[in-house]
Amino acid sequence: MTAVAAQHARVLSGMRPTGRLHLGHYHGVLKNWVELQHEYQCFFFVADWHALTTHYDDPSMVPQSTWDMVIDWLAAGINPGEATLFIQSRVPEHAELHLLLSMITPLGWLERVPTYKDQQDKLKEKDLSTYGFLGYPLLQSADILVYRAGLVPVGEDQVVHVELTREVARRFNHIYGREPDFEEKAEQAIKKMGKKNAKLYKKYRRAYQEKGDDDALAAARALLESQQNIGIADRDRLFGFLEGGGMVILPEPQPLLTKASKMPGLDGQKMSKSYNNTIPLDASPKRVEKEMRTMPTDPARVRRNDPGNPDVCPVWQFHEVYSDKDVRDWVQKGCRSAAIGCVECKQPVIDAVLAELKPMQKRAKEYVDQPELVRNIINEGCERAREVAHETMDEVRHAMSLDY
Repeated sequence: MTAVAAQHARVLSGMRPTGRLHLGHYHGVLKNWVELQHEYQCFFFVADWHALTTHYDDPSMVPQSTWDMVIDWLAAGINPGEATLFIQSRVPEHAELHLLLSMITPLGWLERVPTYKDQQDKLKEKDLSTYGFLGYPLLQSADILVYRAGLVPVGEDQVVHVELTREVARRFNHIYGREPDFEEKAEQAIKKMGKKNAKLYKKYRRAYQEKGDDDALAAARALLESQQNIGIADRDRLFGFLEGGGMVILPEPQPLLTKASKMPGLDGQKMSKSYNNTIPLDASPKRVEKEMRTMPTDPARVRRNDPGNPDVCPVWQFHEVYSDKDVRDWVQKGCRSAAIGCVECKQPVIDAVLAELKPMQKRAKEYVDQPELVRNIINEGCERAREVAHETMDEVRHAMSLDY
């Protein structure tokens, strides 16, 4: 990650509230969130405005889906004591920054985002010729930049959105970070660091600007992060001064690549509600058993004594997620020799899925029974999020001469 001031080293991620979550969400996103919350200052939000970009014609499902999703987050192990959970629309600074960024963002930047045309092709039944749909990548940029998030966990297909955000931040800083007396303020900030640190900073800056020494740049950034004698504004000026630019008002985030989810659907395709092949996190044991016992298997195994090939069987993909080496070896040998039948093969993964869901469902019930607790968690998270967003917008308004 490009070093930015310590208070900017945040992780931001969100999910659209489009219904109850399933095992694909858990293995693809939530397990990663649970790990990240212990390492970073995490902000996880319900992207309800983003849900309207494709569900604007029927927003009635958004409120209930929002609370269901938050309960699923908490049940999966997201800790409101470690991470900030909030609802996007409850922090209007997202919308304000989106509006201001739209003033400087070239239309072509939005039209070239690959998912723009891809989603239009996939959702042909919906009229997506709206500004909201065209502009949703910029709203994503505002979501990230309003918290000055340093890291954004994404899959490879979403890296392009972080790159757009970096370009937008770079353009914003270039246009608005050039204070008339920028260099004078930067020199004053250097003096506040004390003689020894000021000398070091100038040495690193010269090495980077004259020789392109990346190690010197990293050392200078680390030096700035450790300074107690300078405020946030001065620190941001000195980050920009290092590279010969202006004040860094909106730091450029970096993508934090997450492992691709290996969670298959009941039919072997990727688990997705659009394919109707999911196991919801709130699925009853009876439903889990029924769905998994009727899963398709190797079509070559017509009879019990026909040998099979696990590599073409959807059940094998579940074994790759849930089973240890001994069980996987047992499946490979037993299936190929017809020593075990498909019913026997499915039982270990059924047991594993039920064991994984049981504690989550127990925690979910506790939150379902205490709706006020869930609302309080979100209310507190929204307040914390607004405090951070408000600080950013104060600087953005000042930079854009809007702080009347």
